[in-house]
Amino acid sequence: MAAAGGMAAGAALTRAGPAVAATGAAPVAPPLPPLPVVWGQARSIPLWPKGVPGSGFTRQPAEPGDTIYIRNVAAPDLRVFRPRESNGRALLSIPGGAYRLVSIVNEGVDVAARMTAKGYTVFVLTYRLPGEGWADRADVPLQDAQRAMRVIRSVAGEYGFDPAQVSVVGFSAGGHLAASLATGFAEPLAPGVDAIDRLDARPATAALIYPVISHAAGIGHALSTQLLLGDAPGAALVERRSPALHVTAQTPPTFLVHSLDDPAVPPENSRIMMRALEAAKRPVEAHFFQEGGHGYGTGDPALPAHYWPDLLAAWIARQPR
Repeated sequence: MAAAGGMAAGAALTRAGPAVAATGAAPVAPPLPPLPVVWGQARSIPLWPKGVPGSGFTRQPAEPGDTIYIRNVAAPDLRVFRPRESNGRALLSIPGGAYRLVSIVNEGVDVAARMTAKGYTVFVLTYRLPGEGWADRADVPLQDAQRAMRVIRSVAGEYGFDPAQVSVVGFSAGGHLAASLATGFAEPLAPGVDAIDRLDARPATAALIYPVISHAAGIGHALSTQLLLGDAPGAALVERRSPALHVTAQTPPTFLVHSLDDPAVPPENSRIMMRALEAAKRPVEAHFFQEGGHGYGTGDPALPAHYWPDLLAAWIARQPR
């Protein structure tokens, strides 16, 4: 999710502007920067070259934040970031954005920079957003995440990593999607269209960074829930998209990060997922930081939360291959 200070996602679409002028006019925020050059230079791999499953996409009006956030996703894709020297592992990065936008800078490009430096081949996912008219709104993000894992495995030989060593990391609403992938990698959501769809979508490990896990009032993130499930979802739909309720013996080892001062997504979300993993006797490691807030991506270098990528890499290296 985009960096937040107690605001719903989307509220950070403009930066703080100058002080109000003496005339009393409203402050004007400076323009946001363009997408990083490396984003445009990265190879794009379409997820669905023969056409996306589902229908109903409706283009939304442009907003100022569209210079650094992605919306209106009709053709989801992966952007590839290669290390100088591969460690034989790959990482699918799923940015957040309350299922309203895809925050690809702090939770995509920045993550790729940190993890390629450790030898990972990083694939940043731009996924379809459920509030953009899709008829099967609660399924389209997971359809894209499943397909992304399969596409990544299909190019393992080209990029020089082990197809069995593809992990996922997700942030905020993207953390919900990563958790849904970790627990629902085999959920049948779309008919197979090619040989890629016969590949396994199960991540080797899952990292959930300040994730949305629960849809319960006061615990979950209301905007993420509303955009994913609709205005009045039934109990069965809420249960189906509550990943902590679907942890099994097949759920991959999971790494959790949350800051105790998170103003947008309470740390109880990570605790709920941790308890579910413990109950299923699945490997889990959790880091709760005193400070950090929400939406910080790789974090402020002045805070301990900045070092979660180092902890993640060390943890992944200790998991059985």
